[in-house]
Amino acid sequence: MSNHFTGLSLGPPLDDQRLDLCDLYLFQSPEDSAKTVFILNANPSANGFHPDAIYRLNIDTDGDCLTDVAVSYVFSPVENGKQTASVFIAKGADAQSAEVAGERIIADAEVSFQTAPNIVSVGPYRFFAGARSDAFFFDLDGVLNLYDTKGGRNFTSPQLGGKSPWTGIDSNLRANVCSTVIEIPTSELQPKPLIGVWGRCSLRRDGKLLHVDRAGHPSVSSFFNTDETKEEYNASEPINDRNRWLGQFVHLMGHTGDYTEEEAIRALDAEGILPDLLTFDPSKPAAYPNGRRLTDDVLNHRLAFLSKGEIPRDGLKPHTDILNVFPFIGAPHPTAG
Repeated sequence: MSNHFTGLSLGPPLDDQRLDLCDLYLFQSPEDSAKTVFILNANPSANGFHPDAIYRLNIDTDGDCLTDVAVSYVFSPVENGKQTASVFIAKGADAQSAEVAGERIIADAEVSFQTAPNIVSVGPYRFFAGARSDAFFFDLDGVLNLYDTKGGRNFTSPQLGGKSPWTGIDSNLRANVCSTVIEIPTSELQPKPLIGVWGRCSLRRDGKLLHVDRAGHPSVSSFFNTDETKEEYNASEPINDRNRWLGQFVHLMGHTGDYTEEEAIRALDAEGILPDLLTFDPSKPAAYPNGRRLTDDVLNHRLAFLSKGEIPRDGLKPHTDILNVFPFIGAPHPTAG
């Protein structure tokens, strides 16, 4: 859950784990290379999705940072341990509506809370929603060790040749998460040649739709935002990212990697972090930062980027329960009774 420790002390949006977008994955289907798989994870408590929220994949197909295809997921309340999901796909002008719009392709599909996944196939689409094993692997205590004792973000110990921060313990080895997985024909997305994707969680409250979380590049929001700016960042749109956030990102990189302003801007541009949407060229094999696979070591990638290569790798390996068949993300781990 690369965005779960966002801001380190901020906690989940509106103190509700169900609204917490954890990770976004994007890759060619290993079962059919002509289809693209989108996985959006939320709620590290893995006990269901918020019934008043819209979970959305925003897909930009022409590089203007605006939504051309929107995939929206809405859920019923959890009752007697059961929940249902409906899926909508909107295109063109409808895709830019903050509300659910477009064609409902799946209605009232059962959300899976047990080991066996409920996979729904409709036309060219496959869909799953439910509790699964969290594929993100990271050493949380090691990450916390990187922060100086005053709560800053200077990553001082590794840069000065100090003791390795890593504990060797995967904090997510037995963690679960709520997943949404959809497989869409790549030809329907009409990439030119890239698509750009970001996740959004919006909550209806007092008659208004609040944008409470977003997910693009792994761990970008977690490290680049402060507790004071995270809520604004969550509510903002990628098209405004560079103008609003470039200065803050450059300032942080000066502390974490001793980047000059010019070096930081070049590195951000080379990485494609601003705007913060995950890009994917489906004509090339997926491997972060070209999309993101469930086995990609994104935390070490991000820390190397922030520190200009100074932070040592943590030595952790991908989880071994990843599947080669839909829904690809592993079965949920047993929870304590």
